Amino acid sequence: MSRMRVELPVVIALGSNLDGALGDREQLLRLAVRAIDSLVGVRVTDVSGIVETPALKPHGVDETAPSYLNAVVLARSALSPEMLLGALHGIEATLGRLREEVWGDRTIDLDLIDFGGLARATEEITLPHPRAWQRAFVLAPWLQVQPDAVLGGADGQRGRVADLLAATTDRVTEYPAAPLSEGLDR
Repeated sequence: MSRMRVELPVVIALGSNLDGALGDREQLLRLAVRAIDSLVGVRVTDVSGIVETPALKPHGVDETAPSYLNAVVLARSALSPEMLLGALHGIEATLGRLREEVWGDRTIDLDLIDFGGLARATEEITLPHPRAWQRAFVLAPWLQVQPDAVLGGADGQRGRVADLLAATTDRVTEYPAAPLSEGLDR
């Protein structure tokens, strides 16, 4: 008798505002998508286009910092949320991410936004991502690949991603680029 593997849908946000040894911001997003798709127990199902946003710092938008390229990956995961988050942190390290400053500039940022609608808050992980509902750089690309998406919250339903995006004031612009899904096995 074979063992059944349960896969849950996940939403992963990608961001980059620094070029690194492995490439520029766009190349780093491409490498991250391929690395996510190559994780054992994870299968990428869709990838948004790229959007560009000004850098967001603890004090607010920083127009003097390099702007971010952002995208969203939809996937199915047989890993636990903690295992997937650990794997994402491993990809960040491989792509040159240094964790020196909270909300600092970075070569790559991979955030686990939603994991099968689970609500979880531990020292290790918070699901859904606690600030995703306020971030147009997450919501806009997510809406591109899942127009009917709903983001839950620890306090109950947050709501439809389209409505959450409409309530933001962040500036998001489309970034012209070939699809990030190019080269993935489909």
